[in-house]
Amino acid sequence: MNKIARASVCFVPFLALAAVACEKKPEGAAGPATSASATLSHSQEPKTGFGRVARLNFNRLAAELALPLFWSADANKNGAIDPEEVSVIWGTDPRGRDAWVAGGALKPEFTAAYEAIASRDASGPKDPASMDAKEKARRAAVLKELAQGRQTLVETNLSEATPNEKELVQHILKAAETIEVLFAKQMGTFDLKGKVSADDPASRMMFFRNQSPKCDAPDTQNDPACSAIVETLPKKITGLYPLQALLGDPKFCESLSKKDKKLADPFHVVSGDEKTLKAVPYTEIYATEMKSVSDELTKAAATLDEKEAPFKAYLTAAAKAFTDNNWFAADEAWAKMGVSNSKWYLRIAPDEVYAEPCSNKALFHVSFGLINQNSLKWQSKLDPLKTAMETAIADLAGAPYKARTVTFKLPDFVNIALNAGDSRSARGATIGQSLPNFGPVANEGRGRTVAMTNFYTDPDSIAAQRATAESLLCATVMPKYTTDPEPQLMSTVLHEAAHNLGPAHQYKVAGKIDRDQFGGPLASTLEELKAQTSALYFTDWLADRKDITADERDKAHVRDVLWGFGHIAQGMYTEDKHPKSYSQLAAIQFGYLVEHGAIAWHASETAANGKDKGCFEIVLSKFPENVKELEKVVTGVKARGDKALAEKLVADYVDVDGDKKKAHEVIRERVLRSPKPSFVYSLRFSH
Repeated sequence: MNKIARASVCFVPFLALAAVACEKKPEGAAGPATSASATLSHSQEPKTGFGRVARLNFNRLAAELALPLFWSADANKNGAIDPEEVSVIWGTDPRGRDAWVAGGALKPEFTAAYEAIASRDASGPKDPASMDAKEKARRAAVLKELAQGRQTLVETNLSEATPNEKELVQHILKAAETIEVLFAKQMGTFDLKGKVSADDPASRMMFFRNQSPKCDAPDTQNDPACSAIVETLPKKITGLYPLQALLGDPKFCESLSKKDKKLADPFHVVSGDEKTLKAVPYTEIYATEMKSVSDELTKAAATLDEKEAPFKAYLTAAAKAFTDNNWFAADEAWAKMGVSNSKWYLRIAPDEVYAEPCSNKALFHVSFGLINQNSLKWQSKLDPLKTAMETAIADLAGAPYKARTVTFKLPDFVNIALNAGDSRSARGATIGQSLPNFGPVANEGRGRTVAMTNFYTDPDSIAAQRATAESLLCATVMPKYTTDPEPQLMSTVLHEAAHNLGPAHQYKVAGKIDRDQFGGPLASTLEELKAQTSALYFTDWLADRKDITADERDKAHVRDVLWGFGHIAQGMYTEDKHPKSYSQLAAIQFGYLVEHGAIAWHASETAANGKDKGCFEIVLSKFPENVKELEKVVTGVKARGDKALAEKLVADYVDVDGDKKKAHEVIRERVLRSPKPSFVYSLRFSH
């Protein structure tokens, strides 16, 4: 993934740090490939210490300068960054934290980097006088792209881990680096990173964050000037299909399975030309990278003893899958892991399809962390209710769907330590997932669901969430708003459980699964819409059963509406017009609930922040009835394979104009005042 250029004891990470400090090198040794203007000497000592830049500014400017540093918290409230408060972001500097902090002291490398940040904070970005207007516009657009994501740290302290556990994690981290390469090759961006200018740190950081030269934040994704590289790119970039011209044909994706089922197989790349398309297994086209991942997983398995037998079995099976493309065998081992038999959580595989043009090909990712035992509470509460939940959905969906025996596991809670590849989002993060998507384990309801519990829990995110809520909601709603993560966690659990209930991805109508019925992108949107609408419905269902209180129900609904607002603000389509599944499901829910009176806009009323004119009331008394009716519509569409009604939902609530569009614009403007968290990861192996 991230390569380093070496010169004796001088290191330049892949991001080519804007501020690099090197020890004196032996005579004759080559220097690092950095410009003089990008290098600071050790003689530039801080003039008044490390308290000249506010913490949020430090983290924002470190990103703009492509520095791998993060000020985690001002723990002692002294207004200055101290050694124990310095974290190093995974994927941006292979040297690790010891390159910046050692022996409880900040090293000269950090001093030089701090001076670069302080200088930028004082004077702002400066473009060379010789730079033309077009390049200045591009660089300004890149800074605007970065500004829409707030660097947010997810740090895992492994200083007390055993030597074997540390070795295990190191092997997984090495595998994750290769997964990033695999994902970049799938997305068609791997060969583009070398085209980022060496003297443009903001573009290097943007490329790392987005895993692409393309801008995809709401305010810049359609800006033609915004790109991490100077070269003009086609609308769609992919490494999974042979010709960009083919992707311009709106019927190309639909035609693949008609020509040859294997062309649409999730674990094959399509190669060849228009006349001779051929399906090539991942293990063949990515042979070098696949073997590298396999080797690291085999080494990781060797660190485990009999206490972690299920995890060892999964690592061994996954290692084999990376050599034979038999992911279903690895799924069997993965499904046997859980909160009761392992302290670790790992999913390393090709899984989700949302980010590729045809929504067919499974994309490589890593999600790695530690099991949170608090999941046992929700498992014990919901496990006895799975059959009743399936029956409830079947009754609402109607014929021809019939309730089936469900055997899925309820979500394990996970504290994520690292996301890589398709799991590492530029902004925001997945907070729940049900996998696998394909094969016997998926088809027979034996998969695993997880809820990621350590995202959006930092003080900066909590403050931003409240400010957004107060700008959008009427004051009468705010008593039902809470920063307690429990209501949102419950919704995540119900969402992920619902992926295993009712007509899901592999359910067939007239012999066709959902992707054959609706097409890949629409099928993905409908499945997520079903899961999230079911989360709303089961919240009311649990309250009716007295399994949760009315207050817990109401607070969950308020948080869910705000969750939807967040996705509406991101826009309905990517820059290349690929549907955003979560944004579209949120728009459908919002539009339906407004239409039926469960959400109301009061144009003349001031929002809860006392500043914004106009606010949304969430009419909680109308939620149960309206949510139940929406659940009937959505599950019925999937039960019958009703493509016409599915397209009508998109037409009525997604592709809107007039007052409906104005409502989206109000949501967008107020949500986007606060940059969305851009999660970065750090693992500490020593104090």
